[in-house]
Amino acid sequence: SAVLAKQPPLENGKACFEGRPGAEMAPMDFDKVKADLVERYGEKNIGECEVMSYAQYPKVFEDFMAFKNEFDDVSALDTRTFLRGLLPGETIEVKLAKGKTLYIQLESVGELDEDGYRTVNFEMNGQKRSVRVADKNSEAGATAKQKANPSVLGSVGAPMPGVVVEVRAAPGDEVAKGDPLVVLSAMKMETVVSATCDGVLRSLIVAEGDNLKAGDLIAEIDEK
Repeated sequence: SAVLAKQPPLENGKACFEGRPGAEMAPMDFDKVKADLVERYGEKNIGECEVMSYAQYPKVFEDFMAFKNEFDDVSALDTRTFLRGLLPGETIEVKLAKGKTLYIQLESVGELDEDGYRTVNFEMNGQKRSVRVADKNSEAGATAKQKANPSVLGSVGAPMPGVVVEVRAAPGDEVAKGDPLVVLSAMKMETVVSATCDGVLRSLIVAEGDNLKAGDLIAEIDEK
């Protein structure tokens, strides 16, 4: 069949697939793919299913892992709660495992603070709790500093709160693992933040004088 006929040439130079499309694809080293994924996301998070998901839809898989890193596993939530959230006074049951159920009731959502965050107060199994959440619908929340993604090797975050006192690299630089990127000062001590992998520095988010919190994104490296 003439699949993708009028599209740009394939990697092998042909104008279209001939027969089964998969036969025209370059061989994939699944062992190497798995090793790379384990290095990025940790061995406990990568199995055969994850390898196949990445092989077929790499960008979708990376987006999913970034979401999971930020919000954890939300598969235990019912669809309505996942899409809409809770209303004050509303209670849900979250079954984590056989005999392990969480009863969560939203009590209130606080006023927007100057940093663009709101304090969310709730009860979990009868115990009162609160968490500070960025309101991405507010101007301040939308401009809040981006956080590094621990599951992406080239995403470099601040190891502790501090002030950027020196920048030692620039976007476009080739860096090796361990090369210094910036220097942070905290409590009269200086800490060098280094490249986490070999590659090209795609972006440097910070500048001298910036105040950072732990986990704030500093740089992004495209791995070699």
